[in-house]
Amino acid sequence: MATCRRRGARGYPDPDVVSSHPYTLPLPRPHTEPSSPPSSSTRASLPHTPHHHHHPPLVCNYSRPVAASTAAAIAAACSTHHRRAASSCRMGDSTVAGALVPSVPKQEQAPSGDASTAALAVAGEGEEDAGARASAGGTGEAAADRDLLCPICMAVIKDAFLTACGHSFCYMCIVTHLSHKSDCPCCGNYLTKAQLYPNFLLDKVLKKMSARQIAKTASPIDQFRYALQQGNDMAVKELDSLMTLIAEKKRHMEQQESETNMQILLVFLHCLRKQKLEELNEIQTDLQYIKEDISAVERHRLELYRTKERYSMKLRMLLDEPAASKMWPSPMDKPSGLFPPNSRGPLCTSHPGGLQNKKLDLKGQISHQGFQRRDVLTCSDPPSAPIQSGNVIARKRRVQAQFNELQEYYLQRRRTGAQSRRLEERDIVTINKEGYHAGLEDFQSVLTTFTRYSRLRVIAELRHGDLFHSANIVSSIEFDRDDELFATAGVSKRIKVFEFSTVVNEPSDVHCPVVEMATRSKLSCLSWNKYSKNVIASSDYEGIVTVWDVQTGQSVMEYEEHEKRAWSVDFSRTEPSMLVSGSDDCKVKVWCTKQEASAINIDMKANICSVKYNPGSSHYVAVGSADHHIHYFDLRNPSAPVHVFGGHKKAVSYVKFLSTNELASASTDSTLRLWDVKENCPVRTFRGHKNEKNFVGLSVNNEYIACGSETNEVFVYHKAISKPAANHRFVSSDLDDADDDPGSYFISAVCWKSDSPTMLTANSQGTIKVLVLAP
Repeated sequence: MATCRRRGARGYPDPDVVSSHPYTLPLPRPHTEPSSPPSSSTRASLPHTPHHHHHPPLVCNYSRPVAASTAAAIAAACSTHHRRAASSCRMGDSTVAGALVPSVPKQEQAPSGDASTAALAVAGEGEEDAGARASAGGTGEAAADRDLLCPICMAVIKDAFLTACGHSFCYMCIVTHLSHKSDCPCCGNYLTKAQLYPNFLLDKVLKKMSARQIAKTASPIDQFRYALQQGNDMAVKELDSLMTLIAEKKRHMEQQESETNMQILLVFLHCLRKQKLEELNEIQTDLQYIKEDISAVERHRLELYRTKERYSMKLRMLLDEPAASKMWPSPMDKPSGLFPPNSRGPLCTSHPGGLQNKKLDLKGQISHQGFQRRDVLTCSDPPSAPIQSGNVIARKRRVQAQFNELQEYYLQRRRTGAQSRRLEERDIVTINKEGYHAGLEDFQSVLTTFTRYSRLRVIAELRHGDLFHSANIVSSIEFDRDDELFATAGVSKRIKVFEFSTVVNEPSDVHCPVVEMATRSKLSCLSWNKYSKNVIASSDYEGIVTVWDVQTGQSVMEYEEHEKRAWSVDFSRTEPSMLVSGSDDCKVKVWCTKQEASAINIDMKANICSVKYNPGSSHYVAVGSADHHIHYFDLRNPSAPVHVFGGHKKAVSYVKFLSTNELASASTDSTLRLWDVKENCPVRTFRGHKNEKNFVGLSVNNEYIACGSETNEVFVYHKAISKPAANHRFVSSDLDDADDDPGSYFISAVCWKSDSPTMLTANSQGTIKVLVLAP
């Protein structure tokens, strides 16, 4: 028996042939003799294959069981049309002749002496076979379906042809096979194309099975289309009734679809109405807030004008009525709170005609107050002096420029109310203003501070470089505890301490530092001690954290535990002996100036760019990391952060605290973000500057956030507005650098002078400027 080679086979290989595949296992089957043994020449060309007695019949073979009707039909076709082929094939001792007929195992003869036992055995086996057929009813159809597969392509036989040895194949499959070999793919008998005969009965059976399969699985439309394609005869009346039924069904489906579409549209309109009603209710609520606030502001404004009017009336009574002048003592006789001693009061009579001139001035002032009062009653702006008018106009323009941002902040505060500690401390003032909501009070404070300034003005400038060091980048700049001294550090490997008043009051391009300390490596960060004026800490590119005595200019302590560059260091405000540092070795270390080794060590998975103590506690530290997150730690349990703030798309280069609950962060994604560490939520995102690769500095105070830009500009943001409030571009004063591209330089450090509008800024050229917010 030869090995069968499959071509595009699907499913299992032919079990009648011993496969040469190494993973093919023999399956049990009843043993039958081959129909015709191969000739000696054929046997010599075939490999010797041992007989396997355990192969189940799975494909079309004369010894394979199939459905009885199919077997009978195929047997009849073979006996009628292919007598020669059937007579030339020896079927062994099988009781059923023809191809694709199941082969039933022959029962062995029982011994003659035990005929009854043999009969019982045969009867028992018959009952078992009947039970097996009953239990395997579900698998009979699957077996029959497998019998109708072509042994070559393992698909349902198409254009069935029968071989002389009794096997059926697809016509194209067997012809293609015989073009290469002259044997049967199933049994290996000699076979040529002349020994192929069409199997009409099998084709008919397959077509009927296909029609039944379509009837089971196809949709009514497919069945109807199949019936029309088969060319079934149909009367005209039947066709008319069918067309009427189809038209009626079409109208019904169109109506149902229209109802569905209307239902969907109605649901959308209801949702839209609900949303708009909610928006309308919110707008009405906001309008009510605005109406209440307008009334409160107008009442308060009217009270101010009435106070001024009463003051003017008292002055008029003092000047016009002699009796009243006795009630009001002269400033020459007795000093009063209105006119301090040794000052030139408005009633001074040292100049001739002074009293008469003052009367005219007071009358003009009273007249002006009358205009103001009438203006209040007509709800229009009162006339003001020309200087004040210009200032008011400029502030109004700033309001219009940031109107959307201010509107959002006002509505947010008005809806939720003031929650800051600053407002809680001013509850008495808020209560005294009848109808003044706390949220309105907070917004008025923001509006006042925001519109007060619009630009940055330079009040002093100095050069950080010297003749012996060409590298001038200032990495860090910090004020001391009393804002009297400021220190600078950078790639020049020197810490320089300057006196702020000298730099501001004595304009000069070059100022000599009061103290200068040399280091072994480039410096990355400085931090003044918040209690000791003479103690400052630094971190450098070798990972060394050094504590310096500014008065002596000598290092007090050096910590060398970091393995890579240390980017940041910070002293605690509440515990002056504690400081924290972060490094490229992915470690945060907490140090104590009273001991030589680190007190706490925090291992992280990314580089540390910035560290900062919470100003209200020495237990909490914010860490800006290269993993785009801010990790907020409680040092009492440093194993895991209290919270991780995510939102930046690149490394977090700086973290700074505005207050105990407000944290600002800077990133190389060109954004600043404000976070609430108490509620663990983001507050606002600031955009306007450019920062993609450099440390450009970050500094904060109670109201404003300042940062640098890679466009060589300084930007100032109000913490309530996401757009810049002011900016200033560094312009080189040197002739050699005047023609350079401004984009080649960047701001490298910024620092506010406590809560004042004054700040220090430095860029990569080594230029340091003192800037102040101006109207």
